[in-house]
Amino acid sequence: AQTGGQVASKAVQRPACSNATLKGAYAFDIVGAFVDAPTPLALRGVAVTQFDGAGNLTQVDHVVFNGTPPPVDWTQGTGSYEINTDCTGQMVIEIPGSPFSPVTLRLSVGANGTHINTAVSKAGYVVSSTGTKVQSMALRT
Repeated sequence: AQTGGQVASKAVQRPACSNATLKGAYAFDIVGAFVDAPTPLALRGVAVTQFDGAGNLTQVDHVVFNGTPPPVDWTQGTGSYEINTDCTGQMVIEIPGSPFSPVTLRLSVGANGTHINTAVSKAGYVVSSTGTKVQSMALRT
């Protein structure tokens, strides 16, 4: 709309994010390297993380380091997360018995809470992951 020869603009407001933005299961693809070793160790893995909408999480993952599968097929972890209003945030995952625990990550949330990008924020790691919300599939009868 024009007013007095000027075009009026409307501010586009994005919905604010919060811990409640993440609720349910998310499937992650993990890729990167552990660079604190004498020779960097490539890593690749997958995880499913369950967010409760209130700042708590549980996770199972399978991460292969330098071509060596983990000693336990699916490693369990628990932790917490905090999402800021600008859809950035952090999470910390505790993995009992792991020398890599705790794992601290920074994250961004997109696509109305259905997509997550992460980066490990810990010295010696160059690791990122992408997560997508797992949509439940209704069974047809």
